[in-house]
Amino acid sequence: MACNLKELLDAFSLQTGPCMNFPPTKPRTSRDANSFSIISLAAITIVIGFVFSGCASKGSTTPQQQGRRGDGGGPVPVVVTTVTQKDVPIDIQVIGNVEAYSTITVKAQAGGELTNVYFHEGDYVKKGDLLFTIDQRPFQAQLSQAEANLARDTAALSQAEANLARDVAQEKFAQSQASRMDELFKAGVMSKEQTDQQRSSADALSQAVNADKAAIESAKAQIGAAKAAIDTAKVQLGYTTIRSPIEGRTGNLMVKQGNIVAMNTTDLITIAEVQPIYVTFSVPEANLAEVKRYMAEGKLPVTVTPQDDTSKKETGVLTFIDNTVDATTGTIKLKGTFQNADRALWPGQFVRVALRLTTRSDAVILPNQAVQTGQEGQFVYVVKQDRTVEFRPVVTGARVDQDLVIEKGVQPGETVVTEGQLRLAPGSRIMLRDERGGPRPGGRRNRPPT
Repeated sequence: MACNLKELLDAFSLQTGPCMNFPPTKPRTSRDANSFSIISLAAITIVIGFVFSGCASKGSTTPQQQGRRGDGGGPVPVVVTTVTQKDVPIDIQVIGNVEAYSTITVKAQAGGELTNVYFHEGDYVKKGDLLFTIDQRPFQAQLSQAEANLARDTAALSQAEANLARDVAQEKFAQSQASRMDELFKAGVMSKEQTDQQRSSADALSQAVNADKAAIESAKAQIGAAKAAIDTAKVQLGYTTIRSPIEGRTGNLMVKQGNIVAMNTTDLITIAEVQPIYVTFSVPEANLAEVKRYMAEGKLPVTVTPQDDTSKKETGVLTFIDNTVDATTGTIKLKGTFQNADRALWPGQFVRVALRLTTRSDAVILPNQAVQTGQEGQFVYVVKQDRTVEFRPVVTGARVDQDLVIEKGVQPGETVVTEGQLRLAPGSRIMLRDERGGPRPGGRRNRPPT
């Protein structure tokens, strides 16, 4: 039946009425004529709707029916690629956090007024650089007093030594006199009383010598105490000059110049060591065995990319595996060490981390968009020699950028569809199209085998 509006109108002419048996006589009144016209128009509208519905039904097909060979829909335009082989790095990719290699909080070990600050907040300082000075006058006075005490005790030692020398000489003379008196007493020349008196004087001088020796030892102890007091004063005086214990970047200055600081209480500044620097990240415990195995074979490289600058990459090595798996998350903490020569990594910064375990040789590779997921798992459409497609289940492996490693299902050199899979079914005929969506003339690139 032809879909022609003119023929339909002619067929429903009021005079001939080929599709309806209307009486040839004219209506008797104008009211009857109007009713007849309304009924005729309604009938024409219904019939035209059925006719056009039939025409539309006859010319329409589903996308799968259009793509299938023999349904009259023609080949489906698609983009294809060839299965390739190449060496593929096996990486674990996670998000990590940059951590300072060491962080030092500088405190005041001596109390007093903060007289000078020798840096600006955020400066990089080296180990030994002068940072602060505290008022030194009280500590300098203590040092001077300790030095004076040492001089006094040294003089006392000299006096005690001189006394000892004098008393030793006198003691020798007295002993010799006592010996002679004993001889004279035996000869009957000297009396007993004179002999005993001389002996007592010699013994007294011997005790004086012993006292002098004790005084010398006391003076030496006083000198040792004075020297210790001097060392303590020097240490306290040294605490008034504060130097950087590490090389790193200074943070916020917590106490300004002119304030009073308390000993071992006030935090002055925090210094973070950023060269080298750590990147801390966690991997699933399922990867722990692989990480340990490959780490035993050699150092594992770790690459990090800042989230704000994906063009800049830093490379380091894995240096730490935590001794405990986090039971709440099922992950284990790892650390990579980076030299951070240009200071691109910043403590507290979040980065993308890629831990390279190994490199797999001659892996089968396909673009990620070529692999589809259906009710039976993952699959691809493989282009056959006759330009029809074949449904092929595949087993995928690691993902490498925009590619997937195919463990099983396709062979190198085969052609698979990467775009246009939604209109395909097993056995569909295909044609190549360019990136603008039109047919590819002659199929000069990515053309399937004929």
